[in-house]
Amino acid sequence: MNDLISHQLVKYLENRGVEHIFGLCGHTNIAVLTALECSSIKFVNVRHEQISAHMADGYARAKKETSVLLSHLGPGLTNAATGVANAALDSIPMVVIAGDVPSHYYGKHPHQEVNLHADASQYEIYRPFVKRAWRVERPDLFPEIIEKAFQLAESGNPGPVLVSVPMDIFSKEVDVSLFERLKHHTKSLQKPSIDDETARHIIQTLLDAKNPLFYVGGGIMLADAAEELRALVDHLEIPVAHSLMGKGAVSDDHPLTLGMTGFWGTKFINDQCKEADYIFALGTRFAEADSSSWESEYTFNFPPTKLIQIDIDPSEIGRNYPVEIGAVADLKQALTVLNRVAKEMVPNGLKNEALKQEIVRYRQEFKQSNQQYIQDNCYPMQPQRILEEVREVLPRDAYITTDVGWNKNGVGQQFPIYEAGTILTPGGYATMGFGAPAALGVKIAQPDRVVVSLVGDGGFGQNPALLATAAEENIPVVWVVMNNYAFGTIAGLQKAHYGTTLGTVFQRNGEAYSPDFASVAKAYGVEGIKIEAAEEFKPALEKAIASNKPFVIDVAMLNNPVPTAGHWNIMDIYSPDKKVHHVSL
Repeated sequence: MNDLISHQLVKYLENRGVEHIFGLCGHTNIAVLTALECSSIKFVNVRHEQISAHMADGYARAKKETSVLLSHLGPGLTNAATGVANAALDSIPMVVIAGDVPSHYYGKHPHQEVNLHADASQYEIYRPFVKRAWRVERPDLFPEIIEKAFQLAESGNPGPVLVSVPMDIFSKEVDVSLFERLKHHTKSLQKPSIDDETARHIIQTLLDAKNPLFYVGGGIMLADAAEELRALVDHLEIPVAHSLMGKGAVSDDHPLTLGMTGFWGTKFINDQCKEADYIFALGTRFAEADSSSWESEYTFNFPPTKLIQIDIDPSEIGRNYPVEIGAVADLKQALTVLNRVAKEMVPNGLKNEALKQEIVRYRQEFKQSNQQYIQDNCYPMQPQRILEEVREVLPRDAYITTDVGWNKNGVGQQFPIYEAGTILTPGGYATMGFGAPAALGVKIAQPDRVVVSLVGDGGFGQNPALLATAAEENIPVVWVVMNNYAFGTIAGLQKAHYGTTLGTVFQRNGEAYSPDFASVAKAYGVEGIKIEAAEEFKPALEKAIASNKPFVIDVAMLNNPVPTAGHWNIMDIYSPDKKVHHVSL
């Protein structure tokens, strides 16, 4: 029996349990859209492909499943590229299915063909950042390719893959038995662990250490291993520092959580890492900002500190620092073994009351250092007050998305996260424009949880058309636009190092300028409030959450830099030997 590829693709996705597809139409993919009309799968329509890619990214993170993105060829695929690359650098599993030029017109330059260096070569655009890019050459190859695509996206270090499909192949028939045989193939692979000998070696090394420390990254969330991590932390009472992407792996109110390291880390946290004799790193790349540009004076000092490292990706073991014990394993599996072995070796666990009291004192001192900003009634508002009041209003299990700038850096440093995986931020690619659309994907994945997006005016202004999707689908996300009338972080850097703000602040006729984002929201059919005084903000946020509607809050904010105790080498590039950082504007 034969059937159209487009119909069989939709049935295949249904059988895999796919519930949503994100994307935008084009003449190359409408055969698939037509097949979706009677499907249980919901197609989420957008006005720009970057929006759909970030939505798919947020959805995959919150649902802990591979997301599916449907794209048109050429400009559709390149519009989505930034969002797919962001997912790639944060190891988010995603299958991108893109229409392509008709196979019988390769090289003739049909409408929107990419072929300057090779015929029908649009799929090569994605090669630098996806795990693999396929171009389907025949309809009978499609079933095998789509199965491989999901398996590769989900296995090892997860990430996006691309399946580029000539539009005529979507409309060709295929023997359905080629899809039927895929049902016999496993949809989940057994993941690698560590053996008991390696686990005993690691635990004994930690027991013998004087100042051991856990350093965790986003790999903990990707492996869904937060529960296992906390069990080991509780049993051995070893403190935990984290990267930006590792925030929330152990709750920020846990007595042994130190906080975020690096450029935006505090001196106390960075010193704890620098003075550790052993660091046990789990699921982290030791990224530049988290590691103070790998300069030993500030955060990590390997050697004399010695490193134990576990990661699912062998290329990360020892990439930036020498490793004494290295293991390639899934973190959930490895931590399960480590917990069992630790309980065998030290049945009653360890106690570290002195360090816990030191952490309590540090938190109190840090909180006190922010009180003048939190209690300030000035308007535009202090960013610290905005974060404080957002945390007061939100339930512990609410999801937060950030963009880049003060919201990302300030949240990483100052905003408590209580449940693993509830903070979504663009890490590796640090994409401006991620946070606002990603929140839509999160809310679709977790409809019963509160979702708030903390974004700057620069980031929200990237793709305000996301509000059309929010209105059409009635997706009740709350966007807090922390509006400093600038690309604020870059403006502070430029002013500090070069004495100008050209190209970084928004002005009209010499005066600070911003669109009225609350009015923009209303024009899209979304609720919006423009805050006029500091005391209005918290009640507005409470109202927005209670409304259970998509809601934009536009709040003016002072452009004060996030305090920095670490280091980032870009400062030395700008101003060699001058120790200059940011300034307020």
